Amino acid sequence: MAENTLINSEIDNKFQTLLSNANAARVISQTIEGTLGPKGLDIMMLDKFGDVVISNDGVTILNLMEVTHPVARMIINAAKSQQSEVGDGTTTATIIAGALVSEGAAQVLKGVPVTQVIQGMEIGIRHCLELIESRSRAVQSLDESCLFDAACIAGRGQRELAGLVIEGAHIIGRDGLMLPDYKFSDAVLACEAVDSRVFTGIIVNREALNLEMPLVINNASILVVDDALAPGEIDAEAKSTESGFQYYLKNKEQYQNDLFKICGMGINLVLTDRSIDDIGEQILTDAGIIALQRVSRREMDLVCKHTGARKIKRHGLSKDKQQLSTYLGKAARVEIDQQARHTIIYNGGAEKMATILIGAATEEVVDERERIAKDAAAAVQAALQSGVVPGAGALEVWLAGQLEEMVRQMQGMSSYGVLCVKEALLKPFTCIVSNAGFNPLEKLRDVIAQQMQCHTDSLGMDCDSGEIVDVFSAGIVDPTRVKLHALKTAGEVATAILKINTIIKMRDGNTPDIINLE
Repeated sequence: MAENTLINSEIDNKFQTLLSNANAARVISQTIEGTLGPKGLDIMMLDKFGDVVISNDGVTILNLMEVTHPVARMIINAAKSQQSEVGDGTTTATIIAGALVSEGAAQVLKGVPVTQVIQGMEIGIRHCLELIESRSRAVQSLDESCLFDAACIAGRGQRELAGLVIEGAHIIGRDGLMLPDYKFSDAVLACEAVDSRVFTGIIVNREALNLEMPLVINNASILVVDDALAPGEIDAEAKSTESGFQYYLKNKEQYQNDLFKICGMGINLVLTDRSIDDIGEQILTDAGIIALQRVSRREMDLVCKHTGARKIKRHGLSKDKQQLSTYLGKAARVEIDQQARHTIIYNGGAEKMATILIGAATEEVVDERERIAKDAAAAVQAALQSGVVPGAGALEVWLAGQLEEMVRQMQGMSSYGVLCVKEALLKPFTCIVSNAGFNPLEKLRDVIAQQMQCHTDSLGMDCDSGEIVDVFSAGIVDPTRVKLHALKTAGEVATAILKINTIIKMRDGNTPDIINLE
């Protein structure tokens, strides 16, 4: 009886779960608020072994955080979705989601039914998405300055990296970047102790089997073996019999003949996804062929796309020369970089690919520079595909003003949900201003006043001077797709969290327990 009374009292406390969830959302949001904007600072993360990661990339921080609360994990998953779909805007999505949950909880505590709050949020977000699309400025050419501006903003103001990304975009071309299944950010690769540069080609994260193999070959003819390079396997028991041993010798002879045939076809680069045995290594070395073993599946696919090679199994090597030649790929040049311990394939004979190679001094710096460059590349592709809108939180401030006008014409309690969206949209701007060292209330008032006076969505604050400027003229722009997906994702996760009435932990045997989240 006492146990039932305890469970009933916990269920009757309808605000307990709401307050706990709102607090979890607020903590997650506050963790990364200080990283937003050009003046945002970094966060250092330590693991139990003392390894360090320093970053101001939202999704990186959230991924590495130790989180146990289910609502916190929901918000982190929303940030991951933003990263997967767009490649940028994870911090903004997280901050807006946290603000939506906090504002929605505050309205519910005042007595507004949660269903009305959620309905109003959905109305407000839907209206904002329509407004964002209507304010988007299309990008027609890779030479437009707004593409470089978008890369700079997403790339934390690092103009050198932004320039490399734009150079890589020109190699791929507008048509290639517009393909929905191509991710430009995959072209970015960071390494220690190398010079940053852009080239037409790909990098395979493997070096030659031994130092006797060539370091450079021109007019490469490439064979990709989707298998190990060794004689056909036979178990020890079968090998101990006369017939089994003869079968083994026949396989070994066939294998060696296939290798000599490869050497006689002018092939000078061989890649395998598994190991190459000693016999294969020796024969290929004597023939002056570069051999790379245990190449990843992803890199083998890139080699095939770029060079026109087709994967072949080891048993397929017994085909005649004419048939085997149809599996070969071509490239203008192959180089082994012994310092970076990788192989570069330049100017393949099939699909054009670019590599944006980013260099840095240490492992920690390399990782962060790679994340920055990937964000910049994702922003360039998103801007080209969807257009650009004002950045620096200016668009969100303008949208908040439009929602305020909308609320004045609404009837019913769902207007309180629209107000939640309005307040949440102001959060990114106030974080940017605060991180830049200015008073967010003062600057918010100034921006709202001037936007209303000039009837524009592009007035925001310059984070260096604190002056109110036209952010488009100042080159502060964001891809439209980033804004759309961030707001949509934040809205979906916030409404899902506000709908949660009780959290139940399942015991062994599927008997539920009410979790006390106080």
